[in-house]
Amino acid sequence: MADVKKLDLALQGGGAHGAYTWGIIDRLLEDDRIELEGISGTSAGAMNGVIMADALTRGDKETARQALHDFWRAVSHAAMASPVRRSPLDVLTGNWSLDYSPGYVALDMLSRLVSPYQFNPLNLNPLKEIVDNHVDFERVRRCQRLKLFVAATNVRSGKQRVFRREEMSVEAVMASACLPFMFQAVEIDGEAYWDGGYMGNPALFPLMEECSARDILLVQINPVSREELPTTAPAIMNRLNEITFNSSLIKEIRMIALLKRALEQEGIDNCYQRALFHRISGEQALETLSVSSKMNAEWPFLTHLFDLGRTSAERWLEENFDALGERSTLDIDTVYSG
Repeated sequence: MADVKKLDLALQGGGAHGAYTWGIIDRLLEDDRIELEGISGTSAGAMNGVIMADALTRGDKETARQALHDFWRAVSHAAMASPVRRSPLDVLTGNWSLDYSPGYVALDMLSRLVSPYQFNPLNLNPLKEIVDNHVDFERVRRCQRLKLFVAATNVRSGKQRVFRREEMSVEAVMASACLPFMFQAVEIDGEAYWDGGYMGNPALFPLMEECSARDILLVQINPVSREELPTTAPAIMNRLNEITFNSSLIKEIRMIALLKRALEQEGIDNCYQRALFHRISGEQALETLSVSSKMNAEWPFLTHLFDLGRTSAERWLEENFDALGERSTLDIDTVYSG
């Protein structure tokens, strides 16, 4: 058998769209030619990461695939009791978004008028219970088969905080997924944190500085560009959401591109210069979905996204596997330029 190639994953957040990432990971775990060494994730990307780390500590790749399936199935079960569901017309027409869901519209309006400290004073979050039930964080902290990095945003300083595997907890994961209009800030060691997507979606530097793999595969589920100008209120909010949750990633990649060029000119060889970048983008697969669909956790939708993710990963492997360890297949100098 050919040499196994090491690969790091950089996983964006995106609510239910994280099931697209689940499909990608499932296909990569199926490939014996690839060893996943490190994961840097935000929000749903962080959840996929901790599920994997826990499963790999108690089993093998098949254990991890099953654990991811079980986690997303549990998410869908919890959503069955939620009032935030598709309208009957959307179900009939096959529309996965929630723009016309009475529950979603009411929740969206409520979040604009009052804070989560007011409408959710008990700070209830069903997702926290699901993560806690599916992950033994003591086991995650002991995991030697996967390096793990989870990004959150410090509310007071506005700076990025990256939690390593050795300090991982359910609070760190929930901090990474804490949308400030929906949930109270997560307190960890006296500091308050919001969603990591504001400052690192995901953070790339830990993969380059702390992992031995040269190849980093970015799984991007927030579209960078859209041709159509948004003119309705939901479309404008949708586009603003996409821009906001891509901005930190674009800035970091531009910085890395500049650094790589400077190091090359000086003839300096280090982890930044050696890093090879690749990307699986959900831009085409997810471009018809509005931001509201990120809250649609119906099992048919999650499995639909899973299938799209597996198909994207299959295509990427066919086209780019031979490049691993040899060259980048993502041109960071031009793809994210102004």
